[in-house]
Parts: sequence; C-alpha cells; structure tokens
Amino acid sequence: ACLKENWNANAEAAELQRLIAVEQQKAQFQAQVHNFTDVCWDKCMDKPSSKLDSRTETCLVSCLERFIDTTLTITNRFTQMVQKGAH
Repeated sequence: ACLKENWNANAEAAELQRLIAVEQQKAQFQAQVHNFTDVCWDKCMDKPSSKLDSRTETCLVSCLERFIDTTLTITNRFTQMVQKGAH
C-alpha cells in the first residue's frame, strides 16, 4: 500500500510540474507576442492615424509572419531537443 501511495504522489507531482511548465510556456509566448507587437508597431507605424494605409498593413503582416515563422522554428527545434533527451 505504501508503494502505491508513493507512486500516486510521484504521479501527482509530475503532473503538477507538467502543468506549471505549460503555464510558463504560455506566459513566455504571451510576452513574446507583446514584445513583437511593440517591435512591429515601432517598425511599421510612421505616424498615428485613424486607419492603416496599405504600406503599413503590409509591413505589419510581413513583420508578424516572420515572427510566427521564427517562433514555429524555435518551438520545433526545442521539441526535437526534448524528445532526444527523453530517449
């Protein structure tokens, strides 16, 4: 019975660690999005106005697409590293 209780405690601790890691990843991603929004805004917005002109919109879209591509590349690389470490 003691082994079973110990296993349950270990399983709960592992699940808690996993949930914490997921929440940390979400927080890091949100921080990256916020940071990148600032970067793209500063890069693409010449002067504030009530609507976006096509050049500004194109700049913002390409800036964000580069961010998404970079994030996916880093995430995939990190996943590969974790999977190699687990085996």
